[in-house]
Amino acid sequence: MNRNGDTRSTVVNRRRLLFGVLPAAALMVGCGESGAGARTASRRLALIYNGAQGCPGCAPAVADLLQGAPHPFEVKYVGPGTEIPVSAAALAEAQLYVQPGGGADLEATWQSLRGSAGLIRDWVRDGGSYLGLCFGGYLAGRNPGFDLLPGDTNGYINSPGATVPDARDTVVPVDWQGKPRHMYFQDGPAFFLDDGADATVLATYPNGTAAVVVAPYGKGRVGVSGPHPEADESWYAEKGLTNPDGVHFDLAYELIEATVGRR
Repeated sequence: MNRNGDTRSTVVNRRRLLFGVLPAAALMVGCGESGAGARTASRRLALIYNGAQGCPGCAPAVADLLQGAPHPFEVKYVGPGTEIPVSAAALAEAQLYVQPGGGADLEATWQSLRGSAGLIRDWVRDGGSYLGLCFGGYLAGRNPGFDLLPGDTNGYINSPGATVPDARDTVVPVDWQGKPRHMYFQDGPAFFLDDGADATVLATYPNGTAAVVVAPYGKGRVGVSGPHPEADESWYAEKGLTNPDGVHFDLAYELIEATVGRR
């Protein structure tokens, strides 16, 4: 889905149809010190949005990624339809908030999130970390969105010289800090930063637009990716796609640590 509100039937696939949830024990493990960024590296908590507008399989994919990271996270799902609303109390226990990919209607999703927008902005400003993947990257932008970026977003496929012409699932080449890599992609955003913005571009698309960005927001940080660094082998197999690099999560882990650091 791109920011101009064009919805696409191609976003409905395995990740949207298989409703994945973590066992209750996995969702409820551990408590920690309150206050954004106050948890130790061995007890980091991530809240993953898993509301009705998100794709059912995307949140579990991110949960698997975070639990298996070199510096792992405890995870809890939040949002409409889960047991935990997005609230100041829930955020106070967490170091990372994740807005996954998979949505098809930006405006409709925003209606579910707008009541929490101020809470999330305040929490990030006070030291929390926001990770937005694909659709969650769109939502880090403006109008509608959390307005967490020093700039805005729009669909990569709509940018001049885009190498992907439509919303099909595909593999896109990126320049990741000077190294050629490939990532799973499905109608994700490009990021258009303000002149002189305080931001680090980790990866660019072939037309030079920013594909993966990390930027400060107050005392916190925001990490966003247009492609899907969390895509596992099943995503590729379902669409008959091959990643020339093989399926690895090193880029995802680099993005996560750049977003959260060791706080």
